[in-house]
Amino acid sequence: MLLSKKLLIIISIITQSCIASDYVKFRGIAEFGFLSVLSHQIQLSKTGTNFDYVEDGGQDVLFPATRFSAEMDIGKRNTIILLYQPLRLETQNLLEHNLIVDNLTFPDSTGIKCLYDFPFYRASYLRELLSENSSYKLAIGLTLQIRNATISFESADGTRYRTNRDVGLVPALKVRGYKNFSERYFIGLEADGIYAPVSYLNGSDNEVVGAILDASLRAGANIRQGTLFVNARYLGGGATGTSTNDIWPGDGYVKNWLHFLIVSTGFIYTF
Repeated sequence: MLLSKKLLIIISIITQSCIASDYVKFRGIAEFGFLSVLSHQIQLSKTGTNFDYVEDGGQDVLFPATRFSAEMDIGKRNTIILLYQPLRLETQNLLEHNLIVDNLTFPDSTGIKCLYDFPFYRASYLRELLSENSSYKLAIGLTLQIRNATISFESADGTRYRTNRDVGLVPALKVRGYKNFSERYFIGLEADGIYAPVSYLNGSDNEVVGAILDASLRAGANIRQGTLFVNARYLGGGATGTSTNDIWPGDGYVKNWLHFLIVSTGFIYTF
């Protein structure tokens, strides 16, 4: 059975077993900040250009960043998390060199519009290991991410255009830890990540190796029913290999790796 399907079954079983608990608590979380592109390169087709979004694609500026999630504690040890992360980088630039994307050449000195739209959705489960410890918290679990990618290149005059789109499931491991300095102040660390062949993750015939890592460091203060916090997040990953899906007009080869830094402030409201 495919790993992603196994993960869905595991999450379903865990949810059913936890739902009988008398203790249930809900939290809503929102983050607002900015995203800085540390590095981002892409190549579409083996004859394509290894394109640097920062140097040549206009991603050398800051972008707004938001993130929304809902959490449900079931008993003292179990947490279910639903998360939505918008991620849309839309830029324009003037090409200094020829750009080849899936067998189409954008000549140098061409004005180009670049769209990198990669929002994702996650469902996660965490199991608390230190439920009786008031100073430290440590939980481990699983994540299932839905990626919804649209990547496009268009000349400013609209005569040249290439796009690459994909929707898929990505299972990952998850860990979360907190250190409480008092009843009010805390620091925390959270990470979701995996590195594996795509065919192993979703059972496809794609010869693609992919990875994701979403890791954050947080400091905050509890205030009545809520929590204020500041957050520094590394968001990275990508894939390299040849897809056997709808490959026209290229040859199916993709190399896409990114490294983002997100700095944000946020609020947690406990119901």
